Amino acid sequence: MAVRGRGGDRDVESLIAVVALGAAAGGFVQGLSGFAFGLVAQAIWAWTLDPALAGPLTVFGSLLGQILGIGAIRRGFDARRAAPFILGGLLGVPLGVALLHRIDPDWFRAGVGLLLLVWCPAMLLARALPRITRGGRLADAAVGLAGGVMGGLGGLTGPAPTLWVTLRGWGRDAQRAVFQAFTLVMQAMTMTVYVASGTVTPEVATLCLVAAPALLLPTLLGLRLYRRFSDIAFQRIVLGLLAVSGLLLVTAAVPRLL
Repeated sequence: MAVRGRGGDRDVESLIAVVALGAAAGGFVQGLSGFAFGLVAQAIWAWTLDPALAGPLTVFGSLLGQILGIGAIRRGFDARRAAPFILGGLLGVPLGVALLHRIDPDWFRAGVGLLLLVWCPAMLLARALPRITRGGRLADAAVGLAGGVMGGLGGLTGPAPTLWVTLRGWGRDAQRAVFQAFTLVMQAMTMTVYVASGTVTPEVATLCLVAAPALLLPTLLGLRLYRRFSDIAFQRIVLGLLAVSGLLLVTAAVPRLL
């Protein structure tokens, strides 16, 4: 099996190990928090995989993890609350896919990572999180649009809606229900567009077969741990994971930019 990496064809066993490690780490974090598969997995894969492989692979892993975690959002799901995010995201995904081969992925990762690295620790250090009550459904749809564009670019649908619903001040289950339902729909649409456009090559399909079993058990373990956290603890976990993900993204992207 020849798979394209940063430096050409890679040793098969090493490549499988890297893909499996990224999938397992991303699956556990997504099971725990409901998001961040792409942030975690790409921080590992970015050192080895070409962006044209890492993007579709990230979308596949995130989608599979969200399907496994559907049961975690049943209690807090409200279709009227989630609809603006999803509708905005559906408009954003095709735009993101169109930009996939026109934007430098390292600049994209560095920008997202820097934003998370600055914003999330500030929120963790604040005595109380600011609460946004204005903007209504139009603001929610705009955030969904941003998440859709980021998802189409590289499977990073989570950061924008996740930060936004945290600042909305909703409870743990309501927050997770919104951004997990959003991510599930966005990743399903993105994968459909990838398949239709030929972005899912035989190389990508082969790596998906490696990632799928690697993320299964870690995702289920993360889901079990999620049920033990309070609303405040869940908020801190979400912000902490986003901050760490930002650091990993910046660390992976900046050396190549320099």
